[in-house]
Formats: sequence, C-alpha cells, structure tokens
Amino acid sequence: MSILVNTRTKILVQGITGDFGGRHARLSLDYGTQLVAGVTPGKGGQIFEHNGAHVPIFNTVADAAHATGATVSAIFVPPAFAADAILECADAQLDLAVAITEGIPIKDMIRVRRAMAGGKTRLVGPNCPGIVTPGEGKDSSGGCRIGIAPGYIHRKGHVGVVSRSGTLTYEAVYQITTRGLGQSTSVGIGGDPVNGTSHLDVIKLFNDDPDTRGIILIGEIGGNAEVEAAHWIKENCDKPVAGFIAGATAPAGRRMGHAGAVIGGKDDTAAAKIAIFRECGIEVAETPSDMADALIRAAKIKNVNLA
Repeated sequence: MSILVNTRTKILVQGITGDFGGRHARLSLDYGTQLVAGVTPGKGGQIFEHNGAHVPIFNTVADAAHATGATVSAIFVPPAFAADAILECADAQLDLAVAITEGIPIKDMIRVRRAMAGGKTRLVGPNCPGIVTPGEGKDSSGGCRIGIAPGYIHRKGHVGVVSRSGTLTYEAVYQITTRGLGQSTSVGIGGDPVNGTSHLDVIKLFNDDPDTRGIILIGEIGGNAEVEAAHWIKENCDKPVAGFIAGATAPAGRRMGHAGAVIGGKDDTAAAKIAIFRECGIEVAETPSDMADALIRAAKIKNVNLA
C-alpha cells in the first residue's frame, strides 16, 4: 500500500506548457506515472507529446478532471498565479493538490488556507518537492511521481519519509535504497510557514498504513510542527521513527533558506526539538548521513523488520 497516491492515481499538471512544468511532466511520464492531462488557460485543445505519450491540454482543471478522471494536480504555476491555481483544484473537487511553486506570497496562502478549510481537497506544499510512491519496475518505475523528486533513487518498500526539506528528502530516500530497503511513499511537505499538510498529518497517514513499517521525520528550525508530531508519536505510534532536525548552527532571528526556518524562541531551536524527539522515543540522527541508520537502530529496538 501507500499514502496519498498509488500506481493507479491519475494526475494532471497545471503549467505543463511552461519549461519547468513540461520538463517534470516528461520525467513523470518516463517514470510510468499516469499523467493524463495538462492545464494551461488559453491552450486548451493542444497536445503535450513525449515518447509516444499524447497528453491532452485543457483550459481549466474542472474540464481536465471531467474528461480524464484525474484526481490529483501537480502545480507548476508562477507565484503570482499559484494561489488561484490551488483554489481551482478545490473548486474542481480534486482529492489532492501538490503545489511545487516557490515564492507564493504569505497573504495569498492565508487566503488559500481559509478558502480550503473543511473542503475535500488536500493541499501538499507549496514550495515542496512533491510525492513519490515507487513502483515495481526497474529503478522503481511504474509508480507515481508528482513534482520534482528524482524517481530513480526510490525503491518499493516499507519506509515512509516526510520532510520539510527537498534535498534532505532525497538524501533519506537514497540512504534507505542503498541499504537494501525501500519506501512506501516519500512526502515533501515544503518549508513555507503557511502550508497545507503538516508533519503530523503525514505521520497519521503512515501510522494507519499497514505497509509502512518505519518512518523518517525530517524537520528544521522554526515553528512547532515537529514538536506537535513528536508528542503525537509518543502517545499513538508504535512504529519505529527516526528524526533529523536541520539548522543546528543557525543564529536566532535570521531566516535560513526556507521561509519557515526562523528561530523565534528557545523552543524553535534545533537543540530544543532534538531534546523533545528523544523524550518522545524518536531515534535522533546526529547528521544527515545518519538518517537511515537511525531508523534501522529504532527498528531493532522495536524488533520491526523494515525489509
């Protein structure tokens, strides 16, 4: 099994005719993803072609979903228009919108969050690498790749990965694969201060997924999302969990890379979050290179087979 998406999920790409969106649409097709539609206003009726695939382009998300059965959107729309692109997914009643776009104004995301509250559509992102559920083929092909994560480093297996950082997501996935294990799903939730899906949201999904046997949780300085997830894990999750917090050397009050990575108080620091992880029974990776090994240590303690 997997969470959020599987090998049968039909996706559309908003911004498929742009350079960035088109490039990753082609990579997703190569991976075996069921990419069934593209959306670019004013370019409806055109065809996106790649290696024998002919993907129809529509003017609206609603038209694309109605014609093709797509239930998930990958959003590669410029920042000024991305909020409306997300809301278009909600209006079309899609199951999931994955916003890759970086630089969406915070006030726009506040508007999006308010408009989507209580609705059907889940948002992952923005400013995220996306989601990968590996398939059974060579280099995990035949799975579902939504966003910009490299598909070939994945391998079908039983470890769930959730991260605020794109590059650390890839690092954790690669470590898991090179140790002969694999992933059920990897989810990059993005590093912006206002996003759609939290660490805790994803942890709950992994906890309920019988095919996910262990979890790697990657966080950063700033905010309390990792702390919230850690306390829930202590009370509710029996699966082995390893955690890493980036930003141990960051000075207080300075923005570090992601818009959400700002130390605002003593509880926002890496040291504080690491201490809480340990109190909550999460095996802490001291460095990025230790993430998979930390999970393996946690699995041995709980006598869980991750293979």
